[in-house]
Amino acid sequence: MSKNLVIVESPAKAKTIEGYLGSDFIVKSSFGHIRDLPEKELGVDVENQFAPNYQISSDKVKVVNELKNLAKGKEVWLATDDDREGEAISWHLKEALNLGDDTKRIVFREITKNAINKAIETPRHIDIDLVNAQQARRILDRLVGFQLSPVLWKKIKAGDRKNLSAGRVQSVTVRIVVEREREIESFQSKSSFKVVAQFLVEKNKVLTAELGKNFETEGEAQKFLQDCVPAIYKINGLEVKPTTKSPAPPFTTSTLQQEASRKLGFSVLQTMTLHRNYTNRVKSPTCVLTLPICRRKPSIMPNLRLSMLMVRNSLNPEFSKPKINRLRKLTRQSDLLIFQYLKPGMTAMKKGFMI
Repeated sequence: MSKNLVIVESPAKAKTIEGYLGSDFIVKSSFGHIRDLPEKELGVDVENQFAPNYQISSDKVKVVNELKNLAKGKEVWLATDDDREGEAISWHLKEALNLGDDTKRIVFREITKNAINKAIETPRHIDIDLVNAQQARRILDRLVGFQLSPVLWKKIKAGDRKNLSAGRVQSVTVRIVVEREREIESFQSKSSFKVVAQFLVEKNKVLTAELGKNFETEGEAQKFLQDCVPAIYKINGLEVKPTTKSPAPPFTTSTLQQEASRKLGFSVLQTMTLHRNYTNRVKSPTCVLTLPICRRKPSIMPNLRLSMLMVRNSLNPEFSKPKINRLRKLTRQSDLLIFQYLKPGMTAMKKGFMI
């Protein structure tokens, strides 16, 4: 019989993690937040230091009861996401399941056996500072939005009310937009005149130069031009600098969606549907196109080595020697969300070469 219960946020992760941990562990999902402020009332005691009144969400009562039963006689490990919301979910689970303050909290940033086992070996307690940060944000949302949204509904005609709300972010943003618009309306425009000259240099090339200052009146600009007519011009110095251009970084979820929208006009739904249905291998008469696509947070270095192997075997060995600083950028925590390590369009030019 299993002696440990691990609770994660996403049900999609549960089976994979359970397979890594073995028969001594049961892994279950909370399906996100289990408690929140009540829907139809403020839910914040303004007179008592803004104490929140949390309630178990109606669609999570069954989940909480199941977790309570499973937690009996077992050691509970809280493995929600490593962020402010994840920390708050762990705290709500501890409160709803009546767990002790010494309940173990584990975090991992990739779904691999090594990462999971390392997290089990290095547990910690719930970070109450992160929990309080999330609570403050949620309470502020409710104080502003719950009281301000009805005012907005009264001012907007009925047909436009759908999904209309006001909150701590929207309210401040609206104020910034209004203040900026008032600045634009009160701005007094003022004309100025710039001088641009074109010089015919050797080999009939045209060199365009612009004066570093503007003139307030047209008369001043015309006088300057008249004074320049008899002048002799020369280039005092010419400096040539080498430039380098780095390739674009691999796509993350957000950058993939942005590029698809900007270049192809795709919606988020279209982009993600195509991504899910995309095959890993597309054959043509002249080449084999392979795209190693990761639907979950991958381990960086194996995928990087795989990409370098493809380039080395199919294109040119020199292209498979990325600079050290580029390797360092690819191993940052923020790059753990990478979807694919080859940009679309990179092909294995050598027929029959596959990853």
